[in-house]
Amino acid sequence: MTDKTFSKPADDALRSALTPEQYAVTQQCGTEPPFRNAYWDNHEAGLYVDIVSGEPLFASTDKFDSGTGWPSFTKPVAPNVTEHADTTYGMRRVEVRSKHGDSHLGHVFPDGPRSAGGLRYCINSASLRFIPVADLAKEGYGEYAHLFSDAQQGGAHGGTAHG
Repeated sequence: MTDKTFSKPADDALRSALTPEQYAVTQQCGTEPPFRNAYWDNHEAGLYVDIVSGEPLFASTDKFDSGTGWPSFTKPVAPNVTEHADTTYGMRRVEVRSKHGDSHLGHVFPDGPRSAGGLRYCINSASLRFIPVADLAKEGYGEYAHLFSDAQQGGAHGGTAHG
């Protein structure tokens, strides 16, 4: 268990710390454009954390190319993701939010790789901060280094599985 504590900063602090797009995505349930975001094509090994609270969310070892233009993961790395019914835009979806930061992350769909449980966590890059494996200990996430023993600094499996 990490010694870090995770919480959501006050709104004025968020407005000054986040870009307008990061604020719109995390605080107003926005969506960034596909294929024009920071991590959709990132293949570096590391940990993705909530940009608001810093809580660990996803590992590059669980990231795959879904062909959607957003980072997609098969599962969260820790129980820091909550699920909520979302019926906006006339659709029935499952929204995912960070547990402590209450950031809108994206949605989870049942069309992920069957070999990895069948889920696709489709996540906005704007809600994430990426921490490379080499920086995990320095950033206070050293306990997650074991997840990357086969992907040390050369990039995660990145895969080509499509959901």
